[in-house]
Amino acid sequence: MIESFIDKLSEHPALQALALAGSRTGLGCDALSDYDLYIYSKQPLPLAFRQELADTFSEKAELQNDYFGPGDEMQLKDGTFVDLMYRDLDWVEDEITRVWVGHQARVGYSTAFVHNIKTSHVLIDKDGKFSSLKQLLETDYPQALQKAIIRNNYPLLRSKLTASFFDQIEHAVQRKDHLSMIHRTAALMESYFDILFALNKQTHPGEKRQQAWVHATCSLIPPQFDEDIKELTQGIGGETQLETITRLLDHLDELLKQEGWV
Repeated sequence: MIESFIDKLSEHPALQALALAGSRTGLGCDALSDYDLYIYSKQPLPLAFRQELADTFSEKAELQNDYFGPGDEMQLKDGTFVDLMYRDLDWVEDEITRVWVGHQARVGYSTAFVHNIKTSHVLIDKDGKFSSLKQLLETDYPQALQKAIIRNNYPLLRSKLTASFFDQIEHAVQRKDHLSMIHRTAALMESYFDILFALNKQTHPGEKRQQAWVHATCSLIPPQFDEDIKELTQGIGGETQLETITRLLDHLDELLKQEGWV
């Protein structure tokens, strides 16, 4: 049914390009993986057309599901889950220019949107613009971007003067604020993985299966990487949380020193 759904979707004249991304084009696609379809057009497709799609193909549908950007979610009549996201090709061009050309880093997930575009499987590209933009990402990972990501995220782990993630976690432990421990530990790991993927000149896959992506794409991995991650995730809020984080960051430092970054 997904093929018929895509065929109908592609008929709309406002659609410029259609791409499949997400877990269906990444690691470990399984029965829980939905179809992440990215619809590129100047504006989200008209609601009446989207309602027609839902009426024709879906068992259940949430239209205008715009919590994380314009989109729809549907469960097709054969049980397939489809997540539709609407984007403007000008936005894609701006993001590639900002990150891949302008070398601007974020705090965590610096290249996640670029990774999404880079790993997309092009289904339809009416004027070739999306493919041309995607081709820009086939060039070598920019060294200036690698440097910007590491320099922007590394001090936040624990070396900046005040309010590093480690400091914030330490204060949360002292206050017995377990929600803050979870929140700040997650923030620390966002920067940790941003650094690790940049060190290996790999784009960031996003929030899912990061550990698996490290093993699949990275040759430079901190010592005891899996052990440290396991202890950290199992020990949040426990008595040894700070010791576990210290060990994890020490092992990252060891790798960064080996590679001449710190």
